[in-house]
Formats: sequence, structure tokens, C-alpha cells
Amino acid sequence: MLPLKEKDKPIIQKLLSAGCCARCILRFCCVSVQAAYRNYKEKKIVNTYLLIWGMYALYKSKDAAESETSEDPPNKRAKLETSITDAQSEEGAAAVVKLKDGDSRVCVVCLGILQELCGTTQAVKAVKAGNYEFDTLVLSVSLPAQLCVREHSCWLHVKKEVREKGLVLNKDDVIQVKEAFKWIMQGMVAKELGGTAVVTKVSPFEVSVEFTHSETDADCHFLAATCPDCFKPTKNKQSVFTRMAVVKALEKIPDGKFLKHYPCPPKQPTSSCSPQEVQCLRVSVFVAGRYNKFCRSLPQTPWVIDGERRMESSVEELIAAPILSAFRADGFNFSSSGREDVDVRTLGNGRPFAMELLNPHKSRFSKEQMKQLQETINQSSDKIKVRDLQIVTREAMSRMKEGEEEKTKSYTALVWTQKPIQREDISFIDDIKDLTLDQKTPLRVLHRRALAVRQRAIHSMSTRFLDSHHFYLRLKTQAGTYIKEFVHGDFGRTNPNLCQLLKTNTDILELDVESVDVDWPPPVPE
Repeated sequence: MLPLKEKDKPIIQKLLSAGCCARCILRFCCVSVQAAYRNYKEKKIVNTYLLIWGMYALYKSKDAAESETSEDPPNKRAKLETSITDAQSEEGAAAVVKLKDGDSRVCVVCLGILQELCGTTQAVKAVKAGNYEFDTLVLSVSLPAQLCVREHSCWLHVKKEVREKGLVLNKDDVIQVKEAFKWIMQGMVAKELGGTAVVTKVSPFEVSVEFTHSETDADCHFLAATCPDCFKPTKNKQSVFTRMAVVKALEKIPDGKFLKHYPCPPKQPTSSCSPQEVQCLRVSVFVAGRYNKFCRSLPQTPWVIDGERRMESSVEELIAAPILSAFRADGFNFSSSGREDVDVRTLGNGRPFAMELLNPHKSRFSKEQMKQLQETINQSSDKIKVRDLQIVTREAMSRMKEGEEEKTKSYTALVWTQKPIQREDISFIDDIKDLTLDQKTPLRVLHRRALAVRQRAIHSMSTRFLDSHHFYLRLKTQAGTYIKEFVHGDFGRTNPNLCQLLKTNTDILELDVESVDVDWPPPVPE
């Protein structure tokens, strides 16, 4: 027997007459047994209701006294239920509600979502078509906001009856359409996917089903006039009648005012809701590593000026292409611990980087597979090399960003001097420690960085004499120091600068990043 009680009889009568489907009746009767919503045909379950209450009336009228004194009434009741035929059940239930054979009306509350739309295979088809890799999934459903209005109307329809019978039934106890839909679909989706997928409340993989019903879109409109403060237009919303706004308005509007503007029970719809395209989305996967750049004509990210591309490739693209393909992701976001100019090499142990992979269809990689992916990247170009490639957590990403301003970096610069120099002319530079610079935003980056004066520190320097106009300068600096501007002065925007220290014009011919001292990501053994 379905988990219904005697107090539910007037509610069933009201809702069946109003045009509610069987599952919505279960909801209004506060049935929270999930199995009751699954595996049924609409006409069969309606007849089950009629059978229950027809039998109940018959049982009470003939055997009331006996049932009250019987030592084991449930057995007698069960025996009576199993012996009664469908024809007898319909005859016995005539006093409750009589539906016409073949009646296939669209439910006035759920607009068909808990009827034939629960049999849709769109969700399963979308998952299979995407060829996603997952063990669990979350089923998400987006419903038209007008369902809230229709449910409120049906609630008011049974509310009077409930109170007259002296029953206690709260609107908050009614099972939500969204909840019932998930209960029905969970088992179906898992079964269709071969039984390997588990539908849970929390999962990195989400399948979203959205329904619309244009026929009843105007059901919410009267609320804008009665509760205008609940509906405020926003830039990102196509309609002000969001589900949250409608729920808020229904909480504020008095019953009498609601009934003046909206029929009770709701009008019978002529069509069911329309399921929209199913969306499958897996949470981002994060991949990190370090890269070396050996080319002096390769930007870190795509270089586009005034809509025109200046270089054919970039560090980002050379790394991202194989990773994107391996994870079968829809897109990515690339970030790194600082950045080098297009003509600057990155040597040593490389620069830390991370990629956020958006909606990856494949997400499980062994250490051996990650090593193979790293090798694929390294074989694809001689301009870059990747090491320590690994999957990391979102939380671990913050450790890379901390290094951009707090850690140190080492550089080697090839410097030209206007005046001839001797070895002893530059030796004093080796003794300079913790030199503080005031660096106004360089002219070359002023288009993308705010104008400001930033204090940076050069912790140590050393020189290697080449000839009368050239020497190598090694520097260990605070992260974020502009090395080129320190060497040539940037028209006095960096103070002090090398021109001032050597008392001659100087310029930088080549620059290499030797190390980025961020202890992340952790090294991966070869």
C-alpha cells in the first residue's frame, strides 16, 4: 500500500478534481518515500488511489466494529485488498472521484514535469555524447518560476478543506517538484548508464536539466504589480521573474489578494513543459608545472595589438594545446608566477605555471600518464620545455600567487655602456646589497598597469667584464622588480638606476631569468 493516511482523503479528492497528477498528489500528501514516486504508469497509480479509498470506505462500512476489535486487522485488510479486482476498485471508488478512461490531462501544478517528462532520456544521451569520465554525478533541474504560483494556488485550494477537517498540514511540508523529479530520475539515469554511475547530492560532475513553459509565462506577471519591491531588473537576468523573486513575493502577498488576481485552482494547461538542451559540466581540473623558454621571440601569452596578431605562437599555447586535448576540456585559464617579456628567456628550474581546465571530459590521469603528457609537450617544440607536470587542487593555486610579490628572482643581463669601461670601473657593483628602488610604472606597460611608484629591492648584484662596452650583470631581486628599467633608467622613472651608478648611459641587450624562487609546485621525480 502507498504511504497514505485517512487524513489525506479530502486532499486527494480536491487535487484529483483540480487536475493534479498522481505524483503531485503524493507531494501534497507529504509523502517522502522515494519509491512511491518511481516505476508507475499514470493511470495505474490513479486507480491505486481509487482502490485504496474505495476499499477503505467499503472496509469501514461493513467491518468497522470487527476491525476495531480484531487482533490482527492489517492481515485482513491486506487479504481484502489482494482479492479485489480493478473493476471492483473503480466501482468502490466512485464516491471519491471518477476520471474518464484515457484521461491524459497535463497536471495543473507540475505542468507535465512529473508525468511523461520524467521518462525523458535527454540527460542520459547528453552524458553519453560527451563521453565524460566520472563515478558520481549530481542531477540539477531548473523549473519555470510559474510553478511556484500554481503550487501556491493549489495549496490555497486544499487549505480550506484541510482546516475544516481539523487537520494540520503546513505548506513547507509539501514535497518540492524539484525534489520529486530528482527522486524519479536518479534511478533511471543510473540504470541507463549501466549501473556504474552513482547519483549523489555532491559530485564534481553535474547534469543540468532545464524546463520552460511559454504558455503559462504570464502566470507570474500579476505579482510585479502586487509586490513591486520583489522584482528589480538586473543586468545579467533576462527576466525579473526569477524563482527566488516569485517565492519572495508569494510569501508576502495575503491570500485574499492572491485569489483576486489568480484562479484557484489553476487553469488547465494544454501543453506540457518543454525540456531544453541538457548541460553537462564537470568542475575544473588544475594542472601545474614549471616551464623554460629558450626563444627570444616568443611571448608568454598570445600577442595581439589592435586586433592584429604579432607572433605566431606563445608559451601559453604551446603548453595548453596538448593538455587541452588530453583532458578533452572545453577551455582553459593560464596563469604563472610573474611573466617575462617576449625577448627574455627563462632558464634554470623554470617558471611556475598553472592551468585551469574548464569542463574537462577526462579527469583521471596516473603519474605515468602525466609524464607522458609532459613528454608530448616537450617534443612538440624546441622553444619551450615543461617539468614537474602534475594535477593540483584549487587551494594549492594560491601558493603560486604568493610568490609573485613575496619571493625572489634571479636574472642575468647583458649590459652595454656608452663610455668605455675597465674591469675596475664596475667592481664596486659587487658590494652593493639591498638597494631600494623607486620605480614609477614603466612607459612600456603603462597601457595595462596603473600609474604608481612601487618600491622594490635588489638584494645583491655581481658583474662579469666582457669588453670596454659590455659586461654581464647578475641580480637577485624582489619579485616584481623591473630589470630593464633599472639598467637604462626609463627616462629617470626608476631611481636609482645603473646609469646613475656608472655615470654613463647604459642599456640592456639581453636578459635571462635564471630562477624563480617559489617552492611550488613540488618537484616530480624523474
